[in-house]
Amino acid sequence: MTGLFRRVAETGRPEIAITVDGHAVTALEGDTILTALLVAGDRLRFNEFDKMPRAGFCLMGACQDCRVWTEDGHELRACSTSVTPGLRIVTKEVPWTRP
Repeated sequence: MTGLFRRVAETGRPEIAITVDGHAVTALEGDTILTALLVAGDRLRFNEFDKMPRAGFCLMGACQDCRVWTEDGHELRACSTSVTPGLRIVTKEVPWTRP
């Protein structure tokens, strides 16, 4: 899959392995989750209300459109949370977010 974002600089940083929806994704040290996902794919997640693809909106932590969750249920803002080795996130609707 071709990513929505393309790296043009800082490509020599150490790689970090994360897991997204059960799939391995390679990020670079210092990347935000949003950057890692949009370099690896064509969307951040699907909106939980209309199921349309989302890629973040403001890209600076103000709008909450980039919400993802850890596998154990913690909500993260993908645009302002840095990747860490072994991070495991889910981007799809998760049971604990339903009313």
